[in-house]
Amino acid sequence: MYFNPLQVSKIKGVFGQAERLAGRCLHMTDEQVKAQRYDVKTLARLEAHEVDDRAFAQLCKYSIRKEDPAEKARDYDLYRICLQDNRILHAVERANSFIRLESLMLYIAVHELVHVIRFGSGQADFNAPRADRIREEEKVNEITRSALHPVTDRDMGLVLDCFSRRYDLLESYS
Repeated sequence: MYFNPLQVSKIKGVFGQAERLAGRCLHMTDEQVKAQRYDVKTLARLEAHEVDDRAFAQLCKYSIRKEDPAEKARDYDLYRICLQDNRILHAVERANSFIRLESLMLYIAVHELVHVIRFGSGQADFNAPRADRIREEEKVNEITRSALHPVTDRDMGLVLDCFSRRYDLLESYS
């Protein structure tokens, strides 16, 4: 099961909203949020190692070397948010129209962007041991709920109640 073109278009808009919400919650300027090095891919465009059947999204980290003839080579990290369309769509389908895709996607997007920001700034270690990862996940869940507070309507309230504690949105980093 893959997102259709209309759903993909909506998801792009959701990530724009998620950037604003996460940035405000973490006291960042729009420029600081936009400077985060990440991209988003849906299931149809994922590599085999980016597919995860345990979570709605998986965050992968890649080291990129930028070669510039005018300057010396620079390395930087790129975070890829790997959306698991099938898991997300199945969760919405199972919820019998109580959970809207847009609300669930906003939760997922804010959650993943908080991870990207925390890893990118050094506030959290992407390669941390399992025990530290569990604590980091709890912290990110807390920040995500706080970031979403200004937009918590009935639909988002259902997402927060149904999905935020029952599922690990980021079961693994790779």
